[in-house]
Amino acid sequence: MVLGLDTCLNACSVAVVDGGTVLAHHNEAMARGHQERLAPMVRTAMAEAGRAFADLDLVGATVGPGSFTGLRVGVAFAKGLASALGRPAAGVGALEALAAEAEGMVAAAIDARRDQLYLQVFDGGEALMAPDVLPVGTAVARLAELAQGRSLTLVGSGAPLLASAAPGAAVLTSAGCDARLVARLAARRSPAPLRPLYLRAPDAKLPGGRLPDGVQP
Repeated sequence: MVLGLDTCLNACSVAVVDGGTVLAHHNEAMARGHQERLAPMVRTAMAEAGRAFADLDLVGATVGPGSFTGLRVGVAFAKGLASALGRPAAGVGALEALAAEAEGMVAAAIDARRDQLYLQVFDGGEALMAPDVLPVGTAVARLAELAQGRSLTLVGSGAPLLASAAPGAAVLTSAGCDARLVARLAARRSPAPLRPLYLRAPDAKLPGGRLPDGVQP
């Protein structure tokens, strides 16, 4: 049984999944406030699933890229809960989770602002490139090169910015990752320490220009 969490983007999503069965799922769109909503949503989901926290086998959470504050909320919560329960945790990339919403060739893109995109492209669930942060123009050219005219689906807040690279592509502008998919992806991988995936430094810095711990310039 897996508890899936996502707080990386503009939504807070929680799911309890037992094998192939979704026992509970909650999703709320929000740009801020993940820290206040996550724990209550988890408690509600576990109650609706009719399971105790001790019944969980794994905690899965998205680790980024995404909102600097949001992804840290999810990672910290997942770490704390897994440690308290004595259960393993597994991290799932936000771009991978977004791409899991579609089949075939999928480009997952998150609007990183400042004329940049977080981008990762998959074909049949296999990654064709590592997650990267690219100028929009570079991302469009990279996607056109990888797609080579094939039919594909664009997923995520940055999907509309890639439309010129794939005329006629299906576009899914998800506000956040689906925690049900996060749980299923987490169940397929070996547990490992959760580490946020930062593809660029946060816009905000600590006094004196220092970056927060764990963030590389």
